[in-house]
Amino acid sequence: MLSNTKRKLIHIDMDAFYASVEQRDQPDLRGKPVIVGGQPDSRGVVAACSYEARQFGVHSAMPSATAYRLCPNAVFIKPAFEKYQAVSRQVQAIFREFTDLVESLSLDEAFLDISTSKRWQGSATLIAKEIKSRIKITTDLTASAGVSYNKFLAKIASDMDKPDGLFVITPEQGEAFIEQLPIGKFFGIGKATEARMKKLGIYTGADIKKWPLPDLLDRFGKHGKFYYDIARGIDNRPVNPKRKRQSISTETTLQQDISDKNEMLTILFALAEKISISLEQQQLLAKTLFIKIKFADFTQCTRSRSLPNYFQSVHLLKEETIELLSRVEFDRKPVRLLGVGVSHLIASRDDAETEDQFALF
Repeated sequence: MLSNTKRKLIHIDMDAFYASVEQRDQPDLRGKPVIVGGQPDSRGVVAACSYEARQFGVHSAMPSATAYRLCPNAVFIKPAFEKYQAVSRQVQAIFREFTDLVESLSLDEAFLDISTSKRWQGSATLIAKEIKSRIKITTDLTASAGVSYNKFLAKIASDMDKPDGLFVITPEQGEAFIEQLPIGKFFGIGKATEARMKKLGIYTGADIKKWPLPDLLDRFGKHGKFYYDIARGIDNRPVNPKRKRQSISTETTLQQDISDKNEMLTILFALAEKISISLEQQQLLAKTLFIKIKFADFTQCTRSRSLPNYFQSVHLLKEETIELLSRVEFDRKPVRLLGVGVSHLIASRDDAETEDQFALF
């Protein structure tokens, strides 16, 4: 295996993918704020939005009603996942012309390991440029690329110069780059963890680097080892073409603790919408649904249920969420965090039996 610093990885991320596809297919939408997702009068969420909409503060997973308040002139479009999947297959085919080591993360992003490629005399930067050019010619869409020697840095690099960007972080630059990086930019550190770190005086990669490993493990559990390594530019995770997700989950820490169950359901429904979109994006079905609740005193509980058939439907997700919430004993304790997740995943097109189950929903 190549050493960590001799690897050449590219992370490709399509720019505002769903919204860009819609703007490509409907030229009158170009230059306008476009939001793909639920309608503003529904309990739906934003699946994706154009850069014009992002200027108003709109982002993915935001409730559609909130997005409408921020950007009332936006054009709301129902997701057309079959169309997005078709474009994604075109892009994936381009990736595989350059390497067999392609790890797809979703319809619109993937890691490529081109460490042993002879194209462009092995220049990862020139290969990334060619991939971007091929995507533009084939799909009339733009993509951003990050080039580096590990997954963590390649992922961050692809987000540095969007849209239509190309950013390179060499092995010589890696550790210094991470030292100056705000923790909010770290892939894998969410808002809740960011807030915890800031309370501990951790604001950048350099701050993490000051912490001994035992202290990070004590504060952040098994994730502490990942933070310790990343602060030093170490990430040996391979690009895995056969990667399969075992679960999908999403959670939100509330700005204020709540006790009203109807309010909890509204939030859980929005999270369920996001899970349903993720399942559709990745062409997956789930067997088990779970919810997570953390109370104001930081105690937490989970409730789960496995269903007879595999599912993807947001309506079923919401129905089961109501049932799972009814099984939680609150003991008058307010809630500070809510989460929804699914597990026991299979590809939605695995076999004829799965097709039949898919049709049910």
